[in-house]
Amino acid sequence: MSRLSGLDLLRAIAIVWVMLFHSFIAGGLGDSYSWLSRYGWMGVDLFFVLSGYLIGSQLLKPLSQGESPSLRDFYVRRAFRVLPAFLAVLAVYFTVPAFREADGIQPLWQFLTFTVNFLIDYEHNKAFSHVWSLCVEEHFYLVFPWLALWLARRPSAKRFVCVCVALVLAGIAIRGYVWIFEMLPVRDLEDVERSFGRRFVEDIYYPTYARLDGLLAGVVLAAVRFYRPSAWARLQAKANWLLLGGVVGVALAMWLFRDRVGLIGNTFGFPVLSAGLALLVASAAGREGWIARCRVPGAGWIAVASYSLYLTHKQVFHFVSETFGAQLEGRGLLAFAAYAVATLLAGALLHYAVERPFLQLRDRWARRRPAASTGGEGGSMPSAEVASASQPTA
Repeated sequence: MSRLSGLDLLRAIAIVWVMLFHSFIAGGLGDSYSWLSRYGWMGVDLFFVLSGYLIGSQLLKPLSQGESPSLRDFYVRRAFRVLPAFLAVLAVYFTVPAFREADGIQPLWQFLTFTVNFLIDYEHNKAFSHVWSLCVEEHFYLVFPWLALWLARRPSAKRFVCVCVALVLAGIAIRGYVWIFEMLPVRDLEDVERSFGRRFVEDIYYPTYARLDGLLAGVVLAAVRFYRPSAWARLQAKANWLLLGGVVGVALAMWLFRDRVGLIGNTFGFPVLSAGLALLVASAAGREGWIARCRVPGAGWIAVASYSLYLTHKQVFHFVSETFGAQLEGRGLLAFAAYAVATLLAGALLHYAVERPFLQLRDRWARRRPAASTGGEGGSMPSAEVASASQPTA
């Protein structure tokens, strides 16, 4: 199958962005790389926008044509996509404690039910904590198909806009309330049950209900594409202007988040960031814009393996730091290369040993299904879109 190289490039940028962020947080690259911790977390939001657009496209295209996608097939294909690699890594976490990047870890049942992002004790249980974003994705997969079916029963642009505006305002209100009434009172206190920073992570940054902006922005793009195709065509004709607008939007979000845990960024910054990233995704979703025609060696493979890289990179950083940290300290590019090579090797191992075989098994299962039943996961999507289907990585 052909792939949309622009979306692959954005996916590669997203996972590299996140890994660079964690290379300082979980690795041992030293203070010279501390700048990576400033904005690297934004790669997660890029993944959310990509997921919203691609999963939204798979479901909204048949709905826009009056067809009903098979939710059974959708969930089965998502299970093939997400669970094998995740369960393989989870098994190692709970059977080989030395594999963990931190000592404490949440109970197994929370990982199996994808509730870690709601229940985590971040002060004591940081191991595999980056799975919070996978939890957000899983909640999206669970709820969005039913919401899409409900909205498609009587298609209404007004109702769709009202739902979108309500979700954005609800996110702003929730994050603002938490910051003012939960975080601010303990900002300068040390002897409290939950510190300011811990409340930020547990009550704003991780919970699904506070992080819907990126997924929503992606779904809006998909809705415009399939319910307003003429408007989408006009947007694609100005793909490079979309790219410029996206860069400006992300830059504005970075300015709003100049205080990473500040009130302004964490209330209004997320929708601004998601809007900017959505413009980048719109620019990359066609074939005419600069980013859609850009070819970066290795970006396609990184995009394909991004889920495996996401699941393993923090553990690898920790292992390299614990094993070779003393020898690599102060070695600059050599240290960076050592971490990068180890991460790519671990991601490749998981991808080729677990992830890819189950994707091939999924494809064989899909070929045995009646043609009409494949629409739930993109059977009616163009091949390039299916090949670039969303991966829950961040």
